[in-house]
Amino acid sequence: MPSITLRQLRDTRRLKAWLCAGQTVELRERDRVLARIVPQLQPRKERRPGFPDFEARAKRMFGDRQFDIVDWLIRNKRMNGVFNSRWSRAE
Repeated sequence: MPSITLRQLRDTRRLKAWLCAGQTVELRERDRVLARIVPQLQPRKERRPGFPDFEARAKRMFGDRQFDIVDWLIRNKRMNGVFNSRWSRAE
């Protein structure tokens, strides 16, 4: 563990280099340890959750089934009598 005296403390480059390297530095006055300067841990970056895997979710829900949603909607609306809208095709 590197040590530094109060007079040498003016040399902040050396102190900064030690702290950036992750070393704890002892601050001394003669033979007595006055303090320990401990490097601060880098805060962890919060991970934002990514987008869900919609394809895997759909495969889990529906399996390998494939269907044409437009044909299903038209058939469903005709069966329920809701297909009478101004955008429907004239038949």
